[in-house]
Amino acid sequence: MRLSTVILPIHRWTEGRKVWRRAEELGFHAAYTYDHLSWRSFRDQPWFGAVPTLTAAAAATDRIRIGTLVTSPNFRHPVTLAKELISLDDISDGRVTLGIGAGGNGFDATTLRGSGEEPWTPRERADHFDAFVPLLDRLLREPSVTQEGPLYTANEARNIPGCVQRPRLPFAVAATGPRGLKLAARYGQAWVTTGDPKLFEAGTPEQSVAALRGQIERLGEAGEAVGRDTRELDKILLTGFTPDRPLTSFDAFVDFAGTHFALGFTEIVLHWPVQDSDFAADEAIFERIATEGLSQLG
Repeated sequence: MRLSTVILPIHRWTEGRKVWRRAEELGFHAAYTYDHLSWRSFRDQPWFGAVPTLTAAAAATDRIRIGTLVTSPNFRHPVTLAKELISLDDISDGRVTLGIGAGGNGFDATTLRGSGEEPWTPRERADHFDAFVPLLDRLLREPSVTQEGPLYTANEARNIPGCVQRPRLPFAVAATGPRGLKLAARYGQAWVTTGDPKLFEAGTPEQSVAALRGQIERLGEAGEAVGRDTRELDKILLTGFTPDRPLTSFDAFVDFAGTHFALGFTEIVLHWPVQDSDFAADEAIFERIATEGLSQLG
């Protein structure tokens, strides 16, 4: 099992540089950031762009993997995103993982909409995701792509020299529904989940484990449908959205990690502590978890 962190893009870079470097010093496998235009309670607080932040992080670090967790079609186009990704993969010398999902109905879904224009419905988001991922896959693999479709078009889109990572940088596909799980099974090198959101406030850790087990089973069924054994996919759990509280103590994390390792997860992602927010945590406990937590799993 690997341990990673997600660093919210809330820091001016004079401070942000220190945070990303500290993540590398602590030995995290990867440091991700959210790709939103703004997000939840941080809407009226500093919030920087994901790709520029990751570019700066790539230049400030040497070993740690970096990436989005996650980006979405809500405000991205596959042609322009592909150009940014091959540039970022080059600057980082092949350390980028693209976390990608269908997106939700928050600020990303409404900021670019005109007055009176409704955001996409869940079905429309799924339709865009279905079209977005295959085209992005081609754009990152092929030097020139032409494709016309009802949702996305690429006309001789060139991405030379392509990714440092071959045949392209890895996709970590966030999905729980049947269409998204098929995309994860077909195109993903990893699958991402945050658990069952219905259990966050009123559920129990035991119910969450059962829900996650069900998601992994459905991922396997999606793999069978597309002819792929999904046991080869990395399985990433982004924490902070289940009834568990793994950062309350070192022992709480060890128990949490052991339980989810037994489920089949290969990577756990912890939010870098942000005081006075939903992600507040004791920084001493957090750093101990980073350096010692997985060693306790045996």
